[in-house]
Amino acid sequence: AMEFDELAEDYDAIIKPMQPVDQKYKKKLPVCFGPITDKNVEQVKTLNRSIFPVKYNDKFYNDVQNSGNYTQLAYYSTDILVGAICCRVEKKEDTSRLYIMTIGVLAPYRCCGVGTSLLEKCLNLAAEDADIDEAYLHVQTSNTDAINFYKRFGFEVKDKILNYYKRIDPPDCFVLSKQFARRSQ
Repeated sequence: AMEFDELAEDYDAIIKPMQPVDQKYKKKLPVCFGPITDKNVEQVKTLNRSIFPVKYNDKFYNDVQNSGNYTQLAYYSTDILVGAICCRVEKKEDTSRLYIMTIGVLAPYRCCGVGTSLLEKCLNLAAEDADIDEAYLHVQTSNTDAINFYKRFGFEVKDKILNYYKRIDPPDCFVLSKQFARRSQ
């Protein structure tokens, strides 16, 4: 069994977003987008560490850097990194799937349309790509806000995986998927 101390770090990260946050902005925030590069990958790591209860490994960031334009960073006032969508393209025979690994926005900038803008930009790129026929992601079963957020963009719950997450409770996830209409060859 895991000792409480080992879990403490993860636990702190999980409860952090639930605490009331002073929302800086109440309306839609104008953001500009940029790709992930060797120059800003450390910024993205810092951003993700402050948002998510898990620390992602180097393979995660290598996949993200190889995803082309699907990984997008959101900047406020042209240079303040406030959010990111991190993706991986999975090729299988003659088709590809877009796996949305994370989408996160710093707490003071949430509820201002930043996450929506990031997801829309990513899905629009995928819809234009004849090779990509599906976008999918995993969501913790208890995260109804995220599930409802993705449903607004045409995602549907396709599957449930028990014990997907190692250190968070509940450990189960739903697989949400959005199909893109295949262009006739």
